[in-house]
Amino acid sequence: MSVRYGLEGKRVLLTGAAGGIGRALAAAFAAQGAALILVDRDAAGLDVLASTLGASVVRHCDLGSDDAVAALAAQVGRIDVLVNNAGTEHATPLADDNPAAMSRWAALLDNNVTGMVRLTRALLPQLPRGASVINQSSIWGLSAVADYSAYVASKHAVIGLTRSLAFELAPRGVRVNAVCPGWVRTEAAMRTLHAMAAQRGVAPQVVEQEIVARQALPQMLEPADLAGMFLFLASADSAALTGQAFSVSHGEVMH
Repeated sequence: MSVRYGLEGKRVLLTGAAGGIGRALAAAFAAQGAALILVDRDAAGLDVLASTLGASVVRHCDLGSDDAVAALAAQVGRIDVLVNNAGTEHATPLADDNPAAMSRWAALLDNNVTGMVRLTRALLPQLPRGASVINQSSIWGLSAVADYSAYVASKHAVIGLTRSLAFELAPRGVRVNAVCPGWVRTEAAMRTLHAMAAQRGVAPQVVEQEIVARQALPQMLEPADLAGMFLFLASADSAALTGQAFSVSHGEVMH
């Protein structure tokens, strides 16, 4: 029998819902009987996901727009669980002499951190006592890697934001935690893996073997492997937890 987390009827807003991890989280919350509000810029992908899950509310939204986020907040009502999952990743090597390099650096920070703040701020009046905010970080928010400084900085920032908001929102009875996934077999992660392999002139399989060799449990994560942590943090069973950053990485990062 699958674990029940007491989320039946809870209103869950999930950003980045059309991506690999987002799709898995949407399915997991739907299986728990939650009322889903699915948010993404990918309108087509979002519509396909909603059609597979049944009764879900779909909102196409650019989290980089103050007006769009304000409009979203005005439409969705009470939110019991906010999952800030949306984000992007790409290389930002310091030696990149492309004139747009710094714009790409700043845009990644805006996407991965400022968008999270923008949405959480807009929804603040709609988060009741007992609400849970779950921010998506990364094991690279607990470590680092060359050539991805903007992404690494953004994921460190998510953890700092999580800890600060945990104190700030505690008087409202709202908890804030972060999840730090390791290497998950998604399209985005595989693009990064292939880019790292190409930069070194080795086969992608070599990089994947190196990744799993660093793990206590030597295998790549699948998106569904993250669901249990998110469901737990959304539930009343985690009522004593706030300001924490949980590594879900098969033991690649331990802290």
